Parts: sequence; structure tokens; C-alpha cells
Amino acid sequence: MTNANHRSSISLYSAPDCPQSHKVRLVLAEKGVDVDIHQIVDNWPEKIASLTPYGEAPVLVEQDTVLFNSNIIMEYLEDRFPHPTLMPAEPLQKAQMKLMLYRIDRDWYSLWPDLVSSRHARASKARKQLLEDLIVLSPVFEQQPFFMSDEFSLIDCTLAPLLWRLPSLKVKLPAKAKAIEDYANRLFARDSFINSLSESEKQLR
Repeated sequence: MTNANHRSSISLYSAPDCPQSHKVRLVLAEKGVDVDIHQIVDNWPEKIASLTPYGEAPVLVEQDTVLFNSNIIMEYLEDRFPHPTLMPAEPLQKAQMKLMLYRIDRDWYSLWPDLVSSRHARASKARKQLLEDLIVLSPVFEQQPFFMSDEFSLIDCTLAPLLWRLPSLKVKLPAKAKAIEDYANRLFARDSFINSLSESEKQLR
């Protein structure tokens, strides 16, 4: 997201296979932000590790500003780079979007440790819960081009990394959830999504 001859003032420390990092990379790509992305595979750089209390990706650094937590970073980027807008301007609609982002994190992203667990029972239970939740919501995906909206938003940036990983998580959508598959394919076809993928994420499909 930055050319070889120019160093950006913004750096993102990202895990290449982390869906939380992927959310932020997608927002950056959608907004066309000039950023240096550092993929952290094993150990954190000592300087960055000392600036974040949890040692978890993603971490965004801009001059003296250090931000962690993907949703906080995404909202910061929305305010810092307002075009194209990914959140509504009206306060109530913005609050409703934040509630939905909270629910997606709490209900689905919270399953991630179990979804990737080596313990079969835990992984199977998490896959079942995620699939059932998606099927229940399937009619919502039929109503508008994006999630409950005619415009691409932060909610879509949050859902896309999770939906991209369904095959690798062994979560297969049934025929009655075709609306979700069609929605996902619309997201995956966007240039911003393609540009947001790490090399390891490209191998998930």
C-alpha cells in the first residue's frame, strides 16, 4: 500500500493470518491510505512491543500515536481519512452501526480461538454456532447490496475477513444461505479486498 521509494508516516503492525488485522488492512485499502504494513509472524519488534500492553495485532503507529484494537483503529481511520466515508454521519445511524460492529465482534469474532482450536469438540461447537447464526441472518443479506446498506461500510470490512475464512474453517454454507455467498463474492471482487490480502490469506481459497 506504499511504494518502494516512499516511507509513509503511518505504520501498521499486522499478523498475516489474523482476521482482526485483515479488517484494518481492508479499511486502509478502501480509503487508499499510504501506509507501511509490517507483517508480524513470530516476535514483535521490541520498540512496538513496549508500546502496546497486550502484544496483539493489529497495532497502528502514526508519529507519537499508538493505537490497538481493530475497531478503535478502524474508527480512527474513518475520522482521519473521511473519504470515502464508511460510516453514516447521522448520530443515531452511527450508533446503530457501532452496536452491530460490537455484536459481530462479541458473537462471532469471539469464537475465533475455538474455531482454530486443535480440540475437535471445541472447534466443532464453534463452527456449528457460527453457521447457525449466519443461516438465521441470511434473509438480511438479500435486501441490499451490502450489509443492511446500499453503500460499503465498516460492517462489510468486518464481515469480509470472516467470510473469506469459512472454507479454511470447514464451515460450508448450505444452499438456503446463497444470499450470503453472493454477498461475500461481491466483497471479494472489490479491488480493496484483493489488495488487503496477505500472501498467506490468498492461500485460504
